[in-house]
Amino acid sequence: MLRQPKAVLAVAFACVIAFMGIGLVDPILKPIADELGASPSQVSLLFTSYMAIMGVAMLITGAVSSRVGAKRTLLAGLVIIIIGAGMAGLSHGVTGIIAWRAAWGLGNALFIATALATIVQSAKGSVAQAIILYEAALGVGIAAGPLVGGVLGNLSWRGPFFGVSVLMFVALVATVFMLPATPRAPRKTSLADPILALRHRGLLMTGLTALLYNFGFFTLLAFTPFPLNLGAIPVGFIFFGWGVLLAITSVFLAPRLQRRFGTLTSITVALLGFAVLLAIMALFTDSRLVLIVCVVLAGGCLGVNNTLITETVMKAAPVERGVASAAYSFVRFSGGAVAPWLAGKLGEEINPHVPFWVGAAAVVLAVLALNLARRPLAHIDQEPEHGAPAEHSEDEAEFVTAGDA
Repeated sequence: MLRQPKAVLAVAFACVIAFMGIGLVDPILKPIADELGASPSQVSLLFTSYMAIMGVAMLITGAVSSRVGAKRTLLAGLVIIIIGAGMAGLSHGVTGIIAWRAAWGLGNALFIATALATIVQSAKGSVAQAIILYEAALGVGIAAGPLVGGVLGNLSWRGPFFGVSVLMFVALVATVFMLPATPRAPRKTSLADPILALRHRGLLMTGLTALLYNFGFFTLLAFTPFPLNLGAIPVGFIFFGWGVLLAITSVFLAPRLQRRFGTLTSITVALLGFAVLLAIMALFTDSRLVLIVCVVLAGGCLGVNNTLITETVMKAAPVERGVASAAYSFVRFSGGAVAPWLAGKLGEEINPHVPFWVGAAAVVLAVLALNLARRPLAHIDQEPEHGAPAEHSEDEAEFVTAGDA
């Protein structure tokens, strides 16, 4: 994976830092609630505002990138994240943090959609191998994020926000100097292209699958720290274990399962495993040990799912990969934005078991949605390039924009 053009490695490094930003916040959810007098559902809006804006903003990423080029789009996203995270750390109330997290989501949308499409297009090897590289960056970032967030959060809940700004500044400098200038796309992507792409049933159902499993994912991420009732550092270590297993399975286990059982069957098994773990957490919410073990094991299920469903998106419809990524992310994030808030609200007003039951049920519905699309997605494992090297030369360093990816 490391034998890639310099430009690809630069973006992969920036992806590691970007995904650290997700996990950095997790260990400080309860400290923020305690110090600022906020409820779990209020604090969970840090995820909801972030995802809602990121999902809607995905519709403009292709249009922006195809007009100004990938490098400028990536840099714009990083600058917005730096400002949003820094200002969140300077805020004195939950409302201010939520608002700046929304700005952070805009920056992440510009960065992530462009990064995924360009890595897939520019990396040496097959589409599957490029996605494994992307998911490896995701896994390393998610694994390291809670650990760094726990250490910084132990000093102050503001620490992780300032940490994101500093790390994103490092990523910004790396992108400026390691990435060559990128031309504008030969064809400008319109704002309507991602919406029109959802006419393809395979892409639409894959997006709905991700929307539904996000209910389980963000129940795990945004609500579990409350019944755990631990400090920032212990929560950081727990989710570090989760992220490590996610990274390992996304890189090593997912491709083997795919070759042995096929893409859709492997995703189905991973999601069913995740649903079972959420059901166990619902039954034994009062057991801290059960919650810890299930959180870590869930990383294995999500690692397999993330790698394979991302590859499915890239091949689901006969549209440009940047457009497919934007359409999928729009459905996934904007629709799933309610999940963190809903989990907190259910835990407050009913009992802490209910959010996990709802998450488990949503993941089962995700399995049904995926399998309703088996026919339009049947070609995924039959494509000639499946697992085969892509046509990139050894010295190729061209960096393609999301618009023409």
